[in-house]
Amino acid sequence: MTPFGARLRALREARGVSLTELAAALHVSPAYLSALEHGHRGRPSAGLVHQVNEFFGLIWDDAEEMVRLARLSHPRVVLDTSGLSPEATAFANRLAREIRRLPPETIAALAAVLDRLPPEG
Repeated sequence: MTPFGARLRALREARGVSLTELAAALHVSPAYLSALEHGHRGRPSAGLVHQVNEFFGLIWDDAEEMVRLARLSHPRVVLDTSGLSPEATAFANRLAREIRRLPPETIAALAAVLDRLPPEG
């Protein structure tokens, strides 16, 4: 599941909207929405995110959060380690192999390490 898919499902469930109802309102198939929620489709288009925001009446920070989550929701990530150390390349490959086995608390701990990095630029 992607961050956008998880939030979309939570919104639907909180508002009592079925997958079929939302799909009809957005003019997409229920199969597409299900695949989007489960992370089997790439990130949604800006237009679809806008439609979701309108459907649920999301404004300001909530609407921006949906845009941010959509940007983070590509289920197939490519890492370019060209020019980096052999250790960085080995780590990226190992992470790709092992990520499915990592428990949520380990993922959160790794994310916390990345959050402590100084901003780029």
